[in-house]
Amino acid sequence: MINFSNLIDQHLKRELKQKTIGRYYPSEVGGCLRKTWYSYKYPKEVDKELLKIFQVGEMLHDFLAEVLRSDKTQDVRLIESEFPFKMDMDDFTISGRVDDILIVEKDGKKVLVEVKSVKMIEMVDEPQFSHEMQIQLYMNATGIHDGLLVYVEKSSLQIKQFEIKYDKGIVNYVIERFRNLHKHLIENTLPSPEAKQRDDMKWMCKRCEYKEMCDRSEK
Repeated sequence: MINFSNLIDQHLKRELKQKTIGRYYPSEVGGCLRKTWYSYKYPKEVDKELLKIFQVGEMLHDFLAEVLRSDKTQDVRLIESEFPFKMDMDDFTISGRVDDILIVEKDGKKVLVEVKSVKMIEMVDEPQFSHEMQIQLYMNATGIHDGLLVYVEKSSLQIKQFEIKYDKGIVNYVIERFRNLHKHLIENTLPSPEAKQRDDMKWMCKRCEYKEMCDRSEK
């Protein structure tokens, strides 16, 4: 018999690559900085269940891009479904290929749309701050200062969306987080365990591949 579960796991498996200190990815800013620090110092393969979640998110992003490209969608035009991103700071770079953002145009105005998949849409009452940090960084880099965070329920395609206006204060906070990460990596010192300390981040510990290492460091 064909084992499709194994086929999917093999298809999604990613080659383990050593990250480069000084080059950071936009998606890293919203997570626990200690986990990100560990991922540079002690790289591990991404959990296969987490890879499946990422894949579902990519599929929903691609579906919305397809909707926007359709002849049935008359008043909104898709400009980009992914694009390269780079911000050069004094002693480090934030860069990567952005594949969870859509650039659309409506009534002559460009809008950045960030697509996020969720398990239960009724649990979404407001934008997650980690997601807002990310889209603010993109708005700063592209000069497009109107954004939408679109949450899509994986099982039903139900949607909740939130308008996001450019906020220079949040952008400065995001850049400062990257500076903090870079400083700890260069000095080889652990950042504080944010996910353990903040109620809105504690869920991150459950799936963290560095949980045991982090727990030991606190003893």
